[in-house]
Amino acid sequence: MFHSGTQSLIDRWAALPRAGGVPLRAELEPMTFGRLVPQLFSADRTAEGATFRLAGAWIETLHGRSMRSVPWLELWAPDSRPLVAAAIVQTVREARPVVMVAEAARLRGVLEIVVAPLRDAEGRPDRLLGLYQPVADQERRREAVGPLTARLSVGVGVPNRPALTLASLDGRRIA
Repeated sequence: MFHSGTQSLIDRWAALPRAGGVPLRAELEPMTFGRLVPQLFSADRTAEGATFRLAGAWIETLHGRSMRSVPWLELWAPDSRPLVAAAIVQTVREARPVVMVAEAARLRGVLEIVVAPLRDAEGRPDRLLGLYQPVADQERRREAVGPLTARLSVGVGVPNRPALTLASLDGRRIA
């Protein structure tokens, strides 16, 4: 069972209208998240994972800097980066939220970090919506918590993409 904040993002994402499994970015109204807004982020998908577009004030305080244009994998310990990169691929490939459990040296308790895909007007899943949810109450920090360490990653719900099928062109299998 997830923290109520994590579950709130999952439920709101799942309620968005969608075609092809991934909701349009234009359908999302971030201010409907109310008190969770400081914990929200938006990131662009990149070949290396994701880069922050926007991040709430609590996330910036947690990392001790502005998050605009910061590569997300840069915030993770080197041993955690493969798991985090796989979670980004999974959320887009399976068109469903993925929740990671993370720790940091100067952080009390753990964070649930949920990411979910969003698509642009042309239908490309090019954006991630995310939430940092502390499981224990966190004090407002004045210094950065240091690199995050991923402990677990799990897809939530049923994958929303149709199964891949075999296709042929002029008698040749192409996909």
